[in-house]
Amino acid sequence: MLLTEKPKAASTAAAWEGETVVIEPRHPWRKLGLGEIWSHRELLYFFIWRDLKVRYKQTAFGAAWAVLQPVLLMLVFSASLGRIAGVGPKGVPYPLFVFAGLVPWTLFASSLTGASNSLVGGEAIITKVYFPRLLLPCASVGSFVLDFVISLAALAVLMLYYGVALSPAILWLPALTLMAIVTALGVGIFLASVNVRYRDVKYVVPFLVQLWMFASPVVYTSTLIPTEWRGLFALNPMTGVVEGFRWALIGGPRPDDLIVVSAVAAVAVLFGALVYFRRVERSFADVI
Repeated sequence: MLLTEKPKAASTAAAWEGETVVIEPRHPWRKLGLGEIWSHRELLYFFIWRDLKVRYKQTAFGAAWAVLQPVLLMLVFSASLGRIAGVGPKGVPYPLFVFAGLVPWTLFASSLTGASNSLVGGEAIITKVYFPRLLLPCASVGSFVLDFVISLAALAVLMLYYGVALSPAILWLPALTLMAIVTALGVGIFLASVNVRYRDVKYVVPFLVQLWMFASPVVYTSTLIPTEWRGLFALNPMTGVVEGFRWALIGGPRPDDLIVVSAVAAVAVLFGALVYFRRVERSFADVI
């Protein structure tokens, strides 16, 4: 490791050259370096725009894929599970119930998948120039926010079709959306770090997403879970996101216990992922 010491005449040099940037080693367990994300926000915007262009380049449907995926899943689940009594709450059309869960879930699943492959996909730039590596998974997650907004518009049309009116609870949507993004970032950053060394991750992620969906109340209501298991069930951050999202849009009892526990779990996952990311970040360019 090369350690450099800032010369005494640095202030004079800065006066003549404008600005001096000193890159020093940092302790991975103490500094998460989140300030770098803000200082390189223009590069982050560029990466997001690049991901959007690459995703929809030479596609026949373009951004319509953001709506087609949850709509097709809604049709499949409505035809298969919608006829089973008790899967959804009483008084709520099952297609609306399941689509309200699929919208935040699709944001999470797509963001997680994209973030987990972001470092390996950015191999060419990682090995050539220095920039905060954390920008790549963050940009991958950020690029799916547009898809989420489009899906949200489709959900609004479905709510209008079923005659469901909005309530003041809709003000919670930004916070719940942020919780879904935080969860996707936490898991995605960790898997992206592991994926640099072990390429098995790209095969594990699709299977993990499928299992996670059925471990979350996307196609069924959380009231089916026994009371003694609800605390453990809430440790899944997407439990609070999905149930809170439905409550904010189509009503019902507010799931305070699920949201609070899931929010704490989401923040804990993100913090742990950032610590691990900083610990192994210095070896990315050599291993990738």
